[in-house]
Amino acid sequence: MTCQTIQLQTISKRFGFEWIFRDVEATFEAGKSWAILGANGSGKSTLLQVISASVSPSKGKIVYTNQIGRTIEVSEIHQHLSWAAPYLELIEEFSLKELLSFQARFKPFINQLSIAEVIDIVELPNVRKKAIRHYSSGMKQRVKLVLAILADTSILLLDEPATNLDANATNWYRKLVEQYAQNRIVIVASNQEKEYDFCSNRLVIEDFKMKSSRK
Repeated sequence: MTCQTIQLQTISKRFGFEWIFRDVEATFEAGKSWAILGANGSGKSTLLQVISASVSPSKGKIVYTNQIGRTIEVSEIHQHLSWAAPYLELIEEFSLKELLSFQARFKPFINQLSIAEVIDIVELPNVRKKAIRHYSSGMKQRVKLVLAILADTSILLLDEPATNLDANATNWYRKLVEQYAQNRIVIVASNQEKEYDFCSNRLVIEDFKMKSSRK
């Protein structure tokens, strides 16, 4: 069963006495893409982490449902999502092939892509046998995006996906999303239009800041 909807019900998050956002209401559906927009430090990444269930909300509830309308437990949602972000680490002792093989044990690749096919898609032929620690920041970001976008998951979360990518690599990322993310829930956190302009829906984090002064 895949995840078909994610419903945020008055989701709020605070650290200490500071509210990052309050009373976020949104419903994300399969086959639709969303951009979470806001300035640096506004809480975009925090909201993405709450949606992924890696961070608990301070208030409110998230309901995940599958295609027959049944609730997916929060403890199981990690099986349904993949995620790329600049702050997520790779196993740098592995080569590209070793890293992809390791990933495939937990989350097979979409459309039953083979390791060799994924290596071709990442477009890094000159370093495929090198340890990831020898990759440039842009190369590592390509690998992170491939691991997320090509994973056979129904939820795709992307936090500032074009970080460290040049213009050609950014176009590569956009084509990858266009080809492999059509029927999934896609949520992009960004303040760079080139990263999210294909998204048909917007959620502006500042819209949920005005309520932060309430007790």
